[in-house]
Amino acid sequence: MLIERVGVDPGLVADRGVWPWTVPAIGQLLDKGLEFASDIVILVGGNGTGKSTLLEAVAEQYGIDVRGGHSGRDYPINQEMSPLGKVLTLERTLAGRFMTKSNATGFFLRAETAHEMLGRMTGYGVPGYGNASWQVSHGESYLQAIAGQFSGPGLYLLDEAEGPLSFESTLQLLYRLQDLVTEHRAQVIYATHSPLVASIPGAQLIELTEEGIGEREWEDLASVNLWRRFLRSPGAFYES
Repeated sequence: MLIERVGVDPGLVADRGVWPWTVPAIGQLLDKGLEFASDIVILVGGNGTGKSTLLEAVAEQYGIDVRGGHSGRDYPINQEMSPLGKVLTLERTLAGRFMTKSNATGFFLRAETAHEMLGRMTGYGVPGYGNASWQVSHGESYLQAIAGQFSGPGLYLLDEAEGPLSFESTLQLLYRLQDLVTEHRAQVIYATHSPLVASIPGAQLIELTEEGIGEREWEDLASVNLWRRFLRSPGAFYES
């Protein structure tokens, strides 16, 4: 692992009554911090539970542009860090302590900015991003970037990256993430709604809910149980 714990010094927070501290999971992070216990950490939860907020703050503190893409690029001068990003602390392992400044290698793939980011990178001819995004499908451009950029040591952050991918292509992504942590000094933190993504072997599953943060087994995740009920009887979800 590169990062073994994230936390916030309460003395740095002037007003706990404003966002993001009013989000239960982020409020718990402020009070207790969050321990990472695996090279692959999956943040699972519904909309508004704080997954993306936490992932973005980790990117800001580690040194990856929150717009997405590979590390080592200049952070936009006119873009202020998020309230959580300003005060988040990363407690690093021995290996992680070397991953700072120009050595802070990694990649941030986030669904909401990926199309623009991938198009910009291919337009500039940046190696490892594949063909121009308008020449391939959205999912294919994702897979090209994953194949070209997900290699070597570093921190790999993904925010609902499975969005444009088919079932089979999502599995290809998960296989790639497994290879990353097996073959390199890499750590993955992935925010998702997907039970498929959460099934990756050996991952630490952290569920963010309206009650806060808790570590879970796959079969106990709310999304897994909801999908089970739906697949058992989809028609029941449309009955008034």
